[in-house]
Amino acid sequence: MSDETTTKPSSSGGGEQRVVIVGAGMAGVQTAVALREQGWTGEIVLLGAETHQPYDRPPLSKAVLLGKAEGSTLDVDFAGLGIALRLGVQVTGLRTDERLVETATGQLPYDVLVIATGAEPVPLPGSEGVPGVHLLRTLDDAVRLRPVLARQREIAVVGAGWIGAEFATAAREAGCAVTVVEAADRPLAGALPAEVAAPMAAWYEDYGARLVTGARVAAVDESGLVLGDGTRLRAGAVVVGIGARPATDWLAGSGVELAEDRSVAADDRLRASAPDVYAVGDCASFPSARYGTRLLVHHWDNALQGPRTVAANVVGSRTAAHFPGAVYDPVPYFWSEQFGRFVQYAGHHSGADELVWRGDPAGAAWSVCWLREGALVALLAVGRPRDLAQGRKLIERGARLDRTRAEDPSVPLKSAVR
Repeated sequence: MSDETTTKPSSSGGGEQRVVIVGAGMAGVQTAVALREQGWTGEIVLLGAETHQPYDRPPLSKAVLLGKAEGSTLDVDFAGLGIALRLGVQVTGLRTDERLVETATGQLPYDVLVIATGAEPVPLPGSEGVPGVHLLRTLDDAVRLRPVLARQREIAVVGAGWIGAEFATAAREAGCAVTVVEAADRPLAGALPAEVAAPMAAWYEDYGARLVTGARVAAVDESGLVLGDGTRLRAGAVVVGIGARPATDWLAGSGVELAEDRSVAADDRLRASAPDVYAVGDCASFPSARYGTRLLVHHWDNALQGPRTVAANVVGSRTAAHFPGAVYDPVPYFWSEQFGRFVQYAGHHSGADELVWRGDPAGAAWSVCWLREGALVALLAVGRPRDLAQGRKLIERGARLDRTRAEDPSVPLKSAVR
């Protein structure tokens, strides 16, 4: 793919052309809104697989699950913006040579396509169709789990990642007995290094949940789990949170290049390998010049920020004879509320060569900074939102830190810059 897109200019910002967006989650909705904000006057068709009005996902593991809210519908006037919202549409394939999206009810032509199908939860092998086994990804999932929590059942959670921790927190708040089973030797093993994640194991016990690590699930049935060592964990419900993968199976044979992790292999303008096809959100990976690697970011902020770049590139490629394109290279950010703590993370730490602690990880508030050749590249903040806010800006600047000052939690992070 070239770094420059050349098309015939159009003063109408789209004219009679049609943008089809597949996926009505946060990334798809925000792309549609951003297109209008940036001057697209052509058609916008937004396809959603679910029948619900588009909604926000973070409240599902909190307010919706606990019955404190009925839903989290996004406040968007689709009709007023001229966005054709089509719900309950199952997309089954893509024919890029003919610019056709295939659905269960027919074909839909496009001039520009945006792939925003998000991610889907990874099922626990052998659990499909077993009564009492749940996933937590959609509004329907949360609604099905709500009475389980209300009855204060014994619950087994498979996976001590972000979603497992958040669900365990909600279940304990509902008064359920909770056991979390993790195959690795610590929580968040896939997200954080051992020395950073290890202190978080104590959070489970402090909140009244049981954490079992180094435990493989051998079987699941209506009465609970059987672990690899033969131990049986009885539970009235099992919730599986062992990860998510890009929802891209429908792209098989389309000519759209996928990365090894099955994400759409977008370029740094979020363009896919086929002409006039873009990808954004949980289903798309992109090369980061900032971190020197391809990133796949499964978090809310990415689904909010990426659409602005897609919209700029769609509109710009139609209104300028020579449009270089807007580059997408954010500092990834996410947060998690678990066990009475507010956890925030910014950056990408895999290439770091130094780790700096700010505060005692046994306490209620502490942070960890990752440096690469002295420059701050990532930061985890537990109960220290000011560290996160300042650190995110320092990462964007590529600021270098004085280690001695950075490891003093009483020193504002911005004051630790060399």
